[in-house]
Amino acid sequence: MKVFLLLILALIVVAVVLAWRRGSAAREQRQLDDARAEAQRWYERLGGQVMNLHADDPAARQALADASERYNASGGQLQQAKTVRQFELARESALEGLAYVRAARTAMGIDPGPELPPLHGAQGAGRLTREREVTVQGHQYRAGPQPGADTPYYYPGGRVQGRPVPAGWYSTPVWKTALGAGAGVLGGMLIFDALFSPSFGDMGYGDGYQDGFQDAAQDFNDGDFGGGDQAGDFAGGDQAGDFGAGGGGDWGGGDFGGGDFGGGDFGGDF
Repeated sequence: MKVFLLLILALIVVAVVLAWRRGSAAREQRQLDDARAEAQRWYERLGGQVMNLHADDPAARQALADASERYNASGGQLQQAKTVRQFELARESALEGLAYVRAARTAMGIDPGPELPPLHGAQGAGRLTREREVTVQGHQYRAGPQPGADTPYYYPGGRVQGRPVPAGWYSTPVWKTALGAGAGVLGGMLIFDALFSPSFGDMGYGDGYQDGFQDAAQDFNDGDFGGGDQAGDFAGGDQAGDFGAGGGGDWGGGDFGGGDFGGGDFGGDF
């Protein structure tokens, strides 16, 4: 009798475990299907914008070129995605592309369209609200909230080398320069120091930004961005994997690529 009862109990336990596993597998499949559909939706929306928009204005044309790069990146990620996280990265790439599309439409003087979900990689970076002009190593760099002949490069915001780079229009894509090795890294750091350092005192930085800026500076002094680590952290395979084509595979794309440009340590506008 005891053996019979133990057998019944064992069968019940097995049935419960199998039911739980089936339910768990079904939930995971639903999550995967939802993530795929969400990424596909934004990817298709980006494709429609990229295919239908054309511009003569240099700033708008550059923004559309960057949007096209993100479209291609998102498509490649969708084809290879097998997990929820990978579909989320494809979605982030598509959203980054749509951020460039909005910038292009602004430069063209037309309605930028509806607001987008916040980019994961741009959290805490803020945005430029004032014009900036600095000279670094004999070269002038400009940045501001609006496109212009002197600021044709748009950046949707993110983190580069551990510090925030606010969304705005720039005279040169310094975030790409900063991902290079050797002098490019140091040059990029100096440009960011000059453009965004609170010591310049005209952009209304919050305490959070000051803390983040000091942390990034300490990282640089401790050797995180130089010497032997420099080549490993910002060149070769890591650069391709973490930052993607056109300066951003995992920016947020996540981790944006876009290596990771994400972060929420400090917010606010600039």
